[in-house]
Amino acid sequence: MNRRDLIKAFAAAGALTVGGRVWAAPATDARLLVVFLRGAYDAANVVIPTSSDFYYQSRPTLAVARPNADDPKSAMALDSDWGLHPALRASLGPLWDKRQVAFIPFAGTDDTTRSHFETQDTIEMGQSIHGSRNYRSGFMGRLAGVLTQTRPIAFTDQLPLAFRGEGVIANIAINAVGKPGVDDRQAKLIQSMYEGHHLGASIAQGFQVRDDVARTIAAEADANRGAVTAKGLELAARRVGRLMREQFNLGFVDVGGWDTHVNQGGATGYLADRIGELGRGLAAFADEIGTTAWADTVVVVISEFGRTFRENGDKGTDHGHGSVYWALGGGLKGGRIAGEQQAVTQANLFQNRDYKVLTDYRSMFAGLLTRMYGLSAAQLDQVFPGARPIDLGLV
Repeated sequence: MNRRDLIKAFAAAGALTVGGRVWAAPATDARLLVVFLRGAYDAANVVIPTSSDFYYQSRPTLAVARPNADDPKSAMALDSDWGLHPALRASLGPLWDKRQVAFIPFAGTDDTTRSHFETQDTIEMGQSIHGSRNYRSGFMGRLAGVLTQTRPIAFTDQLPLAFRGEGVIANIAINAVGKPGVDDRQAKLIQSMYEGHHLGASIAQGFQVRDDVARTIAAEADANRGAVTAKGLELAARRVGRLMREQFNLGFVDVGGWDTHVNQGGATGYLADRIGELGRGLAAFADEIGTTAWADTVVVVISEFGRTFRENGDKGTDHGHGSVYWALGGGLKGGRIAGEQQAVTQANLFQNRDYKVLTDYRSMFAGLLTRMYGLSAAQLDQVFPGARPIDLGLV
């Protein structure tokens, strides 16, 4: 057994929080799912500043038309200043009408590197960019540690930085079908290594959870003969919804494919297709988790940064700064644009190219987690050291 296999085993082994608080029933019914759009999605073409003439001047080929009841390719009106991409009309439109969706524009981090990897790390760590940082500690891992009774899982092939920390967090690629990375023989060997150790029970229980989840996925794949369909994302989202309804209450999933330097498209095209898949997936998750659990669930959709406000010469957009975050949930105080805002004009751009960040992601999450879980100031400082929470009134 080499070190890499041992690390894989721990990644698959199940949840262990500090103080030995393992796999207990939730003290609260609250569920949190963080959806990370890796690649920096073009927020300005999804939650569209329809009242801004500057937007239409800046995007001669990419702009989505202002709301028009006679034009199905026009934006869906959210309020007098903002519209939603038409690819989301059928999936998120009904949730918006139920006030179960909110959008937070001008959101992000003070990391200005415009590097996918560096900024993703910054967000997942949840630590200040000023001073030394611990790359072995993510904000969701620390959250799992301060919550006394939680069942976390990452729906990812590798354990994400967001969930790194003192505990051992379960992770599984939700689209994976086939043999696990650690087979039964290796699992038994690892369990025997920790027999009598204080981690032994957690390791054994983690492998049991992994096997239960794998059997659920394999059974569904058999029913579909393993075919990958256009609704693959929707199917994965239903699996996530089912598992979070029945077994887990703190989850993380990432979705790639958002780096749109060339031929991004406007009302139709590459970005529209990806956004449509995402919207259908989120709607499927809400449907699958069920009315009761959905009422106590919050989904937060984030990305490492936004993209340049002006389109480039290749009919795409480049690495930017401020973004638009999404919040969804059955008990959400949605149906609105939340957080600090400003007019979308050239004068208000960051470095004359991007959205500014007016809502810091650490402050936003800190305020949301305080409302969801009633965290004390000391607990909150463990999750987001030095952050000042802001309450956007989302829950």
